[in-house]
Amino acid sequence: MKQTGFFDVEERLAHLSGLGDQLEAFSQTVDFEVFRPDLEKAVAYSDGSKGGRPPFDAVLMFKILVIQTLNNLSDERTEYLINDRLSFMRFLGLGLSDRVPDAKTVWLFRERLTQACAIERLFDRFDATLRNAGYLPMSGQILDATLVAAPKQRNTNAEKTDLRAGRIPEDWQDKPAKLSHKDRHARWTLKFTKAKRQDDGTIPATDLAIPFFGYKSHVSIDRKFRFIRKWKTTDAAASDGARLREGLLDKTNTASSVWADTAYRSKANEDSMEKHGFVSKVHRKKPHFKPMPRHIQRSNAGKSVIRSRVEHVFADQKSQTGLFIRTVGITRATMRIGLANIVYNMRRFLFLERLNASA
Repeated sequence: MKQTGFFDVEERLAHLSGLGDQLEAFSQTVDFEVFRPDLEKAVAYSDGSKGGRPPFDAVLMFKILVIQTLNNLSDERTEYLINDRLSFMRFLGLGLSDRVPDAKTVWLFRERLTQACAIERLFDRFDATLRNAGYLPMSGQILDATLVAAPKQRNTNAEKTDLRAGRIPEDWQDKPAKLSHKDRHARWTLKFTKAKRQDDGTIPATDLAIPFFGYKSHVSIDRKFRFIRKWKTTDAAASDGARLREGLLDKTNTASSVWADTAYRSKANEDSMEKHGFVSKVHRKKPHFKPMPRHIQRSNAGKSVIRSRVEHVFADQKSQTGLFIRTVGITRATMRIGLANIVYNMRRFLFLERLNASA
């Protein structure tokens, strides 16, 4: 076996570029320096006057979180793969002899961002980048929510009652180690399989209800470019419709139409949209114990053609990046879902830029 030389590494990187290195495309398309002011403000590193090893660059650490989110990696696996993969090292600007952040350093950086509630500012920072590139929110917006799984908790009925009431169970209060591993914000809910029509056109009277534990990701995307513009994280049992009145609508969209499924149809939501100048395209519900009128069926079918575009966002996040909550608590879950939303917008931005370049 011949001795490895500098040009061998360069040739291997050139070969990776030829095969289509997604991270290299990210580096060429996304200006990660725009995140620096918010990152440095959030992590608040010392000035080094007290000595000690200097901290890793904040932008480099954020790019590690992007790698983590793209590949659904744990902190330990992230450390290993940065040391192992040339494509990861090139994306981070690291050489073979450079120091690589370990798993604990990655955890601490993400934790600092989480405690500083920086993810909303980072999301808004990239949204501003999209707008400056010409991707303004246009043609109306589409709202929906998806369930995001978290590790299941095994609690007694009494403990569940306390958690739903916002109390810490008495047995946990003097056990800090146990308390730190208990997720007090995630909730159980039922996920229905949405029974399909039978061969004769009728819908079965019963449906499968699957217990689900975790959180819920609520988003509003623009119809034109399908970027996530507004988002919110709640427990899995939270109502979809109520989130519409909690800042989920984007008032900067150039069109006023709002598409959503029947979960968002309520008098309070309709009144709120009318008050703020939005035009409701929300699906209408089927009357109880009565057949759905034909004209409403046709109207809902037309709305579904547009509304279904939001499903592509969730499918991308779950199939491409394996969206899953590994952490404990809604603050960390918000950080995880926020990162997934930023990375989705980055991938969408990359796709649209390539589309425009080839046109």
